[in-house]
Formats: sequence, C-alpha cells, structure tokens
Amino acid sequence: MPGKVDVPDQAQLVVVGGGPGGYHAAFAAADRGLSVMLVDPAENPGGVCVYRGCIPSKALLHVAKVIGEAAESSTVGIDFGAPQIDLDRVRSWKDEVIAKLTRGLSQKAQQKNVPHVHGTARLTGPHTLQITTADGTLSELKFEQAILATGSRPIMLPGTKPSARVMNSSGALDLAEVPDSLLVVGGGYIGLELGSAYAALGSTVSVVEMTAGLLPGCDRDLVSVLKRRLDKKFAAIMLNTRVEGMDEGPDGVTVTFADKQGSRSETFAKVLIAIGRRPNTEDLGLEAAGITLDDHGFVVVDAQRRTAAPHIFAIGDMAGQPMLAHKAYREADVAAAAAADGKDVYDPRAIPAVVFTDPEIAWCGLTETEARDQGRKVKTAKLPWRGNGRTLTLGRDDGMTKIIADPDTEAVLGLAVVGPGAGELIAEGVLAMEMAATVEDLRQTIHPHPTLSETVFDAAHSLPRSEAP
Repeated sequence: MPGKVDVPDQAQLVVVGGGPGGYHAAFAAADRGLSVMLVDPAENPGGVCVYRGCIPSKALLHVAKVIGEAAESSTVGIDFGAPQIDLDRVRSWKDEVIAKLTRGLSQKAQQKNVPHVHGTARLTGPHTLQITTADGTLSELKFEQAILATGSRPIMLPGTKPSARVMNSSGALDLAEVPDSLLVVGGGYIGLELGSAYAALGSTVSVVEMTAGLLPGCDRDLVSVLKRRLDKKFAAIMLNTRVEGMDEGPDGVTVTFADKQGSRSETFAKVLIAIGRRPNTEDLGLEAAGITLDDHGFVVVDAQRRTAAPHIFAIGDMAGQPMLAHKAYREADVAAAAAADGKDVYDPRAIPAVVFTDPEIAWCGLTETEARDQGRKVKTAKLPWRGNGRTLTLGRDDGMTKIIADPDTEAVLGLAVVGPGAGELIAEGVLAMEMAATVEDLRQTIHPHPTLSETVFDAAHSLPRSEAP
C-alpha cells in the first residue's frame, strides 16, 4: 500500500482524477518540469479503465477466447473436451492483473515525484480546492493550474439501480457468479463484450437493443460479420425492442419487452444494463470556478482542453465524446503541454474505436454509412478475409477489411476491419490518416507475409486507381 501523503497548502499543478487521462497528464506535466500533485479516490492510480473497465473486461474476454478456441479446435484435429472453469481462480487472476497495473502506476508516480493524495476534490473558487482524504480529513489547497479528469459512470435505466440481480458494467466485472441466464440491455460495445464473456463462461445470454441494429454508428458490413457469430453464441438478439419494465423477485428479474408485435415478459436470473455512460461533472464545484457544461453534461473546452477558466483544463470522458482511454491519453498530452506553456493542440484526424468481441471490430475515420448520410462521394475497397492465408491457418475466415477513400485524390478517409486481431490492425489506418496517406501509399508499403495486415495491402490493390488529372 502507498504511504499516506499529506495535503500541501499550495500546488503548481493539481490533477483531479487518476484514470488514463489523469495519470498520463500528471506524468507528462512532471516530465515537462512542473510540480504536480494527483488526487484520486483509489489507493493507486488507474481509474475506471484499470479497476472497473478496459482492463478487467479484456481479461475476461481473454478467458472467453481461450474457451472458444478450445471448443473450436476439434475442426483442426485437436479435442480438449469440456472446460473445467474455476471461477474463483478466474476472478483472482483478473484481480491480480489489476493489482499489478495499479501498483506499477503508483511506483511510476513515485519515480516522477508526483505525490498521490488518496481522496476527492471539489473546487471552491477559481484557484482553490477542498480535498477530502480517505480518512475524512478536509484540507484547502491553492493551485496555479488544474487538470480535471474525473471520468464517467454507467447509466442505469430510469427507475432502476444496481442490485444483486440487476448489474451495471462495474458489477458485471466483479464476476460474483455466472448466472444461468443473463439479459444484456443495450447492444453497444460494452454489452456485447460482457455478454460474450458471460456466454463463454456458461450463461445463456440474450441481448435487447432499442434500435434496428447492434453497435449503432458502426459500419453495417462489419456488424453483419459479428452478428452472424453472435447469433450462434447468444440465445436471442432482440432488435427494435424496448424494455418497458423490470420486476426483481427472489427467483430472478421479470422483464417486460415491447416491439411492433406488442408486449411480452420473460424472466432472467440476472440483468446487465449497458446503455452508455455519463460524465462525472456533478459535485465538483465547477460553477465556483466559472466552468461551463454543454447540453450533454460535458465540460466545454477549447483546442488545448482549456475550460472557461483558462488555467483549468478538462480531459477524458468529462470533456466529450468519444469516451475512450486513448482519446484521454492524447488530450492529457495536450493539456500538460499547454500547462507548461507548450503549443500543442488537440486536433486528431482519426480516433480508433475497437470492439473486443469475437471477432473484433475496429474502425477509424469516415465510415461508408457516414459518407452516405453526408452525401459525400467516396470509393470503397471491401476485401473478405476468406482468401487470406494467415486467417485460414487460424481456422477462421470470418473477417473483412474496408478502405474508404476520396474518389479523386485517393486520400485515405477511413479504415474498417472485422476479424481476429482487428484492434491490432487499425493503427495502420490511424497512421495513414494522420500522415495524409493515399491508397497508393498503402499499395507501395511492403506488408509481411503471411499476416492479417496483408488484408490492408490487398484491399488497397483491389481498389481501382483514380485517373490522373
């Protein structure tokens, strides 16, 4: 456990929130020579991402992947038999991963001379914070500059709250047990990832989504590949369906659904509500510093992540969509540079999004759906993976790579990938867009063989060259 840090009277820069945005901003500012203090409720930095989000969910998804690959290995002549799952060991292994990462972050804070105050903070004025430490002690801190990075929390359905049978994503990641049946409310990435993990562990999983398709906003060609596989894993995927009521009883949760056929009810052992997240912008005393929010509850910031109080920055989930850790990392660099009188601005050409289901989905930049909605002319290369040697040697052919390009200049406008390892492939598309690459640049880039990355190369070659002006 880290030692107790006394709260000083003054700070050059205070960072409120120890998640990916917060700890990265604190470390980056310290590297630039600023005297930095970090305030966070947890014993060690890490935030929701490490404690109750990205990391534990990916740990469970790795368990699901191992189970899935073992079950499917008979197709290549290897039969492991039914897995014996030690849930206590799975849970403890997940917790060990979290502990290792958070201890490492605490050690890094010590190495960079960034004291970590275990507590919460509230603005009492433009240059003052009231800090409440874990033992209840109140302290007043004067600061020159501040970076706010308080993250977000799960949204619950109106009239519901977390319980033993009705979980949010944080509760689901505790893995208290594997229920016989599980309803996932919400067909976004959080619901599909956790639903996939629980299905692999033995739950009979159903998903309900109020819109016409899973992963709203994602390329439909990619979603169709994922849905074909999820149709085999999940008991039901109910689209265009609303949850009208839930009645929690001793034997389960009776859920009332409504669709164009009418209303019906079904009982599940547990329900996971995964309908999104909201920024943690309440109870921070933002009004005391003159900081404003937009209509969605996000802090209004400029290109350097400065709030209406220019010496106070806001980054990460509280500063707007997309609510992704890697977006917070980039904002942290910008805010730290600005706090140290640097000239950096937040102006990404592309922010990658990854859904860590099986198969994975990843995309960056413009999607074909967005281009159609905008009335924008594009040309598209769509390459199924069934002809790729590497994917066939993995025993999988359910993948696809798409390139979205300008029809005249061949500038890469977007990349979308579905298949095993899609999250590892998407960085090439992000780099291509940041470097203003063209499809010809992708054609000229030698990709290693045999790899899944060749699908980007092959997709580029499948796209007819634009006529020279």
